[in-house]
Amino acid sequence: MTTLHLRGAAERPPAPPPSPRNRRSWTGWGFIGPFVAVFALVFLAPLAYSVYLSLFRDQLIGGTTFVGLDNYQQALSDDQFWASLGRVSLFLAVQVPIMLGIALLVALALDSGRLYGKDFFRISVFLPYAVPAVVASLMWGFMYGTRFGLVGDINDALGVSLPDPLSPSLVLASIGNIVTWEFVGYNMLIFYSALRVVPHSLYEAAEIDGAGQLRVITAIKLPAIRGALVIATIFSIIGSFQLFNEPSILQNLAPNAITTDYTPNLLTYSLSFSGQQQNYSATVAIVMGLITMVIAYVVQLRGMRKGA
Repeated sequence: MTTLHLRGAAERPPAPPPSPRNRRSWTGWGFIGPFVAVFALVFLAPLAYSVYLSLFRDQLIGGTTFVGLDNYQQALSDDQFWASLGRVSLFLAVQVPIMLGIALLVALALDSGRLYGKDFFRISVFLPYAVPAVVASLMWGFMYGTRFGLVGDINDALGVSLPDPLSPSLVLASIGNIVTWEFVGYNMLIFYSALRVVPHSLYEAAEIDGAGQLRVITAIKLPAIRGALVIATIFSIIGSFQLFNEPSILQNLAPNAITTDYTPNLLTYSLSFSGQQQNYSATVAIVMGLITMVIAYVVQLRGMRKGA
């Protein structure tokens, strides 16, 4: 019996080697596995935890209790939330077109080849982007000062009384100036990089047809960089709704103009760290994330649509 068993085992065919497709599959997971792990840890897990927090509420009696969607209902009826959303929406509607327009003009000037000192000009425009937002806010905040800054020095030197840039009526425009100064170079680089890959054959054909520079810009350059324009617009929309650093830093210089609920991010920060309302803060953050996602998605669909 033992001999027959050993003979059968010896005659049993060996297991087939793993197929190349299976090896490729595991090799691919080996490459993307670290990214998936980090993505789940730093993005999916905090997002899931925020959703979890938003479904509960700390109450004086009963402690933390499950409230379902009550926090979302409260957020949608919160005047402070809608006021802060209105400010960043106004900021978005005014500042973003100005910033992108200036960046596009600079990129077109650099791409034209007629600008003297092009390399120095490009670096000079891009350099403010390398300045941290906190440093830029402090620098501009002190220049805005009417008692100790550039505005105050101009008033004393010329004997005039310039409007206070940190007053409640002008502080949003002052923040927009800081953000524009910071990010014009960044958006310029996006547009300029897209312009550099436009086929030269299109320019040659336009020159043969006798097209002028304005016609080349409107018929060739702008359609060719439409994708870059959409990407820069989406990034700017997201950045506008996430406005936090600049008003947070300037709040110490203009406490009467910038309140704790001046922007949605300032509101969530104040609710979480000053008001100890982490659950409601998570709710406001999720609502803002959904609003930002919807608007950015609509802009993407509209911008990339054929014939747009």
